[in-house]
Amino acid sequence: MSGPLAGVRIIDLTTVIMGPSATQILGDLGADVIKVEAPLGDSMRNIGPMRNPGMGPLFLQANRNKRSLVLDLKNPAEMQQLHALLRGADVLVSNIRPQALARLGLGYADVTPFNPRIIYCAAVGYGEGGPYAGAAVYDDLMQAASGLAGMYERVDGKPRYAPINICDRVVGLHAVIAIQAALLHREKTGEGQELEVPMFETMAQFVLADHSGGRAFVPPLGETGYLRLLSRTRGPYATQDGYLSVVVYTDIHWRKFSQMIGRPDLMQEDERFGSMQSRTSHAEVAGDLLAGELAKKTSAEWLALLGDADIPACRVNSVDELFDDPHLNAVAFFSDMEHPTEGTLRVARSPMKFSRTPLEIRRLAPALGEFNGSTSVDTNW
Repeated sequence: MSGPLAGVRIIDLTTVIMGPSATQILGDLGADVIKVEAPLGDSMRNIGPMRNPGMGPLFLQANRNKRSLVLDLKNPAEMQQLHALLRGADVLVSNIRPQALARLGLGYADVTPFNPRIIYCAAVGYGEGGPYAGAAVYDDLMQAASGLAGMYERVDGKPRYAPINICDRVVGLHAVIAIQAALLHREKTGEGQELEVPMFETMAQFVLADHSGGRAFVPPLGETGYLRLLSRTRGPYATQDGYLSVVVYTDIHWRKFSQMIGRPDLMQEDERFGSMQSRTSHAEVAGDLLAGELAKKTSAEWLALLGDADIPACRVNSVDELFDDPHLNAVAFFSDMEHPTEGTLRVARSPMKFSRTPLEIRRLAPALGEFNGSTSVDTNW
């Protein structure tokens, strides 16, 4: 066992993306994660191309460093097996709706009598106490409810979803932070506790951190929104042969870029470019200028010029190009690993590095119920 969380046992009652991504990070950090699945398994097992049933890529990418144990929690004998697991566990993580957990007898008050030190993390859609509490949610709903999807309407006239499960991933990271903080508190005090990590509130805070704008003040000093991020001309920008992301941001950047395009006095001649505040207020104009200039040269020519000037820029990668990215390959981000049933898999390691407690991929994503035959009720695995 390695990793800073080695020796921590986590009972994982999560499905889909948000919860499993959180518990995978904890597993990468060294925790012993026991994924308890219903007889039909996590629904994500069945999404995407696969070599064998129940082993699709979304599941494979969110469930390594775990062991799968199939239990029918409506079966009293199998519920007793879960109780035995919980007695020896450090953390219970669930994204089952609270009312369903209560019906199963797995609420916080039900679990603490036989394990008062447990960290009980409920990852929910909406926090208790509000009118939406207990409602079912998915990433799409949270992108809509949090204002994230609506921001696209301010950019191009129509709300839409980001093409990634961004809410699941962000809220999963908050669950990891909360669990680690609670483990640290228990290390100091011996106290377990109940955690609530709600998706709506987490994503509302995430969006408002950038876009509160004038509504950060009482009374408001203006409308919501960070204009640079909402600009229709923010980029990426077309060059003669591709697209680049270029951030000409600080005064130093703009002075160097102005010299580069043969307009060294731009910031003095046009007050819209004179300061960061004025450039933010006129983000569309600044973006139009960048778009016009970048179209005049190739991507390679611009990357050389911008690199010499220390102005941040990079190519726009497709997802396919990530697998061949020279930086990712130089830092050994990918490795080919042999799965016991799925053959060779291309695996992206954890991005984190620890000098004293190195992380490792101890096992790839488990087959459904792979560890059912490997344990007794006392779970000394």
